[in-house]
Amino acid sequence: MTWVPLLLVLITCFSGISSQPVVTQEPSISVSPGGIVTLTCSLSTGAITTSNYPVWFQQNPGSAPRTLIYDTNNRPSGIPARFSGSISSNNAVLTITGVQVEDDAVYYCAVWAGSARHSDTVRWGSDTKTSLCSLCPDALYLCRGSVW
Repeated sequence: MTWVPLLLVLITCFSGISSQPVVTQEPSISVSPGGIVTLTCSLSTGAITTSNYPVWFQQNPGSAPRTLIYDTNNRPSGIPARFSGSISSNNAVLTITGVQVEDDAVYYCAVWAGSARHSDTVRWGSDTKTSLCSLCPDALYLCRGSVW
């Protein structure tokens, strides 16, 4: 019967695995320079609200990610006004108006999925990135990727 405590520990540890929140985004989007693009971020466990404090990051090849939007719709100093954040249809949304060539990058979304903003339950992963191409010749163009 010494295996019973081990079994209980395993059941306790793994009982919540299937309920872990997953954040997803579109894998790739093509847009013409000067156009408008909307990136969405969804949460598997339900609606994203301002209480999830959505954050959007941009990463260019060879550079560290930079914060574009925090707390749903706030821009840090130095981020152009063409980047805006919002909540729409239960998703976090990043809109880029007047896309420029330098906007070709990988975009990441992160949301807090716990009960407190300062908890350790920020959610993102390999599925939470969108490659944006502003000079794609056609929809089959493979956007450059990046690993977080």
